[in-house]
Amino acid sequence: MKTYQLISLLAAHLSPVDPHEVTKRFGWALSAGGMFATLAVVAGYGVRPDLGDMLLTPLFWMKIAFPLSLATAAIAATVRLARPGVVVGSAWAALAIPPASVWVAALAMLALAPTEAQASLVLGSTWRSCPFSIAVLSVPGFVALFSTMRGLAPTRLRLAGAMSGLLSASVATIAYCLHCPEMEIPFWAIWYLLGMAIPTAVGAVLGPRLLRW
Repeated sequence: MKTYQLISLLAAHLSPVDPHEVTKRFGWALSAGGMFATLAVVAGYGVRPDLGDMLLTPLFWMKIAFPLSLATAAIAATVRLARPGVVVGSAWAALAIPPASVWVAALAMLALAPTEAQASLVLGSTWRSCPFSIAVLSVPGFVALFSTMRGLAPTRLRLAGAMSGLLSASVATIAYCLHCPEMEIPFWAIWYLLGMAIPTAVGAVLGPRLLRW
């Protein structure tokens, strides 16, 4: 068989690939993770009783904005890491901005607070359970995103796993805000970040094992 005949044979039954296929796959994974996390919060933890009032409070939306902005940056990084040779670029800087902003606000709040009030600003009343609740709520999204990533072509497996973990944890944190009673920025700066760091670390460990192709 001549070369041009082989090429024609191989190309005969090809169909064009949707340029938005990767985005769609991640969209489904995020939707599944967010839905299951929200259902788990409502059924397992319970929505905070004053949620209606909180929806009218700017501070509550600041709390939502923290994991939401991390999720937005993590989406950009994860989609790029799913493709070989694609540069993550500015997504790394975008990932650093939300934690840095929260830490600056937290340190300023602690500096202005009386010494005897600083511990309560940091610990709140749920510091023991908050990080682990976020980690548990991230499991459905973690599984969905790893499954999506396996169907693509990541080459930087540890980073791809870590970003999948961070993305699932960010979405889970948004859902957890429907329950969490803590409204102090120093609390979010430590315990929310720790909760999101757990799936990120697990993803970094499992990435080279589960995402290899």
